[in-house]
Amino acid sequence: MPTAQNASNGHHANGRSTAPLVVGAIGVVFGDIGTSPLYAIRECFSGTSGLPITHDNVLGILSLIVWSLTVVVSLKYALFIMRADNQGQGGILALMALALNKVQNPRDRRILLMLGIAGAALFYGDGMITPAISVLSAVEGLKIATPVFDPYVVPITIAIVITLFVAQHRGTGTVGAFFGPITALWFLVIAVLGVIQIAKVPEVLLALNPFYALKFMLVNRLAAFLVLGAVVLAFTGAEALYADMGHFGRRPIRVAWFMLVFPSLIVNYFGQGALLLHDPKTIENPFYLMAPSWALYPMVGLATAATIIASQAVISGAFSVSRQAVQLGLCPRMEVRHTSEAEIGQIYVPQINWLLLVGIVLLILMFQSSSELAAAYGIAVTGCLMIDTIQAFVVVQVVWGWPLWRALAVCGALFAVDVVFFSSNMVKVVDGGWFPLLIGAVIFLLLSTWYKGRNILRSQMRDDSIPVEKFVARVTDGRPMRVPGTAVFLTSDLMNVPFTLLHNLKHNKVLHERTVFLSVTTDDRPFVKDGERLKLEELGKGFYRLQLRYGFKESPNVPRALSGCQALGLKFDLMETSFFLGHEKLVPGLHSKMYRWRDNIFIWMARNAVSATEFFRIPSNRVVEVGTQVEM
Repeated sequence: MPTAQNASNGHHANGRSTAPLVVGAIGVVFGDIGTSPLYAIRECFSGTSGLPITHDNVLGILSLIVWSLTVVVSLKYALFIMRADNQGQGGILALMALALNKVQNPRDRRILLMLGIAGAALFYGDGMITPAISVLSAVEGLKIATPVFDPYVVPITIAIVITLFVAQHRGTGTVGAFFGPITALWFLVIAVLGVIQIAKVPEVLLALNPFYALKFMLVNRLAAFLVLGAVVLAFTGAEALYADMGHFGRRPIRVAWFMLVFPSLIVNYFGQGALLLHDPKTIENPFYLMAPSWALYPMVGLATAATIIASQAVISGAFSVSRQAVQLGLCPRMEVRHTSEAEIGQIYVPQINWLLLVGIVLLILMFQSSSELAAAYGIAVTGCLMIDTIQAFVVVQVVWGWPLWRALAVCGALFAVDVVFFSSNMVKVVDGGWFPLLIGAVIFLLLSTWYKGRNILRSQMRDDSIPVEKFVARVTDGRPMRVPGTAVFLTSDLMNVPFTLLHNLKHNKVLHERTVFLSVTTDDRPFVKDGERLKLEELGKGFYRLQLRYGFKESPNVPRALSGCQALGLKFDLMETSFFLGHEKLVPGLHSKMYRWRDNIFIWMARNAVSATEFFRIPSNRVVEVGTQVEM
């Protein structure tokens, strides 16, 4: 897999470098949407709609699928939203940051921020359902071979999922080399299976005409509306085209989609439709029943490999979103392990890994089959689709400079499609759709509470502080006493004196010869150039104000960054430098700006956050922690 910085320029790559990027994109980007044929057609007829398998119904549903893939994936994501890159990076938080970078109105910024948090929250719900339904649907192929495997489907699925998550700490570098070829083989095989069936019933190709989709909707009305909730299953994972753009670039993803993935999916769906027209009883599992009996076990093995790859892509995406959320100040600091010395995007977040595993295993035990899980699938996906469209509307206006009428025409049409699909999935809330909504609501509460709590805490500490310039002006020769060495005080507010310095001065009565006020901030862009990372200001009398800037896809490393200060005239010797960090003990206040229960949630999150020492990679033997009690 290419590094994020290099891949962000993938759309500029020459012909020789594009090929491996295309293969990599096939493996990582399209795993989720590529395994949808395992269950999408089956659920269109087996779900809540209760539609009979007739000639018109089969052609109508196939037409809906092909044109949904065309509008949502090809037009919306591949050709439109992928143009809205944030320095080559994509994803719901990258799109939010791109919009926030140009929006100045506080109310509009707050709305965009809440939408971004909601989208990230729904992504986690989707991240739990995708591995569960994908692996379950693959393993269920064993029941087609023989009913003997029926009681073992759930245990086998759980064993595969546990193995996948236990292996996450090793990173995806070694396995990643196999993702592309295996998934490419998967798409070729499902296309061949589709062609064989289409050759038997070629009239199924009539569904390429959108007239059949329109006729189906007009004739069946309510039943057709309910079917849309299952049609969504055909394009789950569409947002991955945009989210993974930073790894592979715009052009390789588009080439992979239009040259292999899209045609293979259409051919396979049409093949399943042809099989149903020939033998309606195959609705039990039309995907596996397309294959000859001798190929059933190899297909189960290939499908399982493909679903594991799809699951891996979602898990890696959850790790990336989590790191971005931390960097953007939307959640507490978490341990982030880099599993590759060469690939910046390959990370492992233990807390997220184990939380996802617990959620997925619970899902499998609760729902037991992919058909039952299908009822829970779709709400999170369509919710993300709507949020992407809203944020894209802001971007095309404030970043691209589109006139209002043009932005409304394009984004309004796409949003109308999103709303229809989202509405059809809301019918599934009682049957299982409540799960991703519950997960999303909990995560939204946590992220929004953390964001608001941090702002309240920062405001309180700013009110109780002293301006830096005023403090420096009071310092005179000999008062207070100066001791050799350098003291670095980490603070989020460079304009005011950190409480850590005031407490140290109060108790120890000394200042260091060189005192540096250090702030580590995250920009609304994925990466910051080395030349823009450091901003140093000398305040006189041995005081300095230093700002370190990182992008939301970078991991801070304070000691490494400080080595670059020598070029700015300030040399750091770590053995002569002490880092002073605040350790606040938070307690609920009587006049808090949040409800007491939210205060308690914020305090609990703060207590469980990774220490600043570990997060900023500061040597622990050079750290002095200064404690204080703060009322919320």
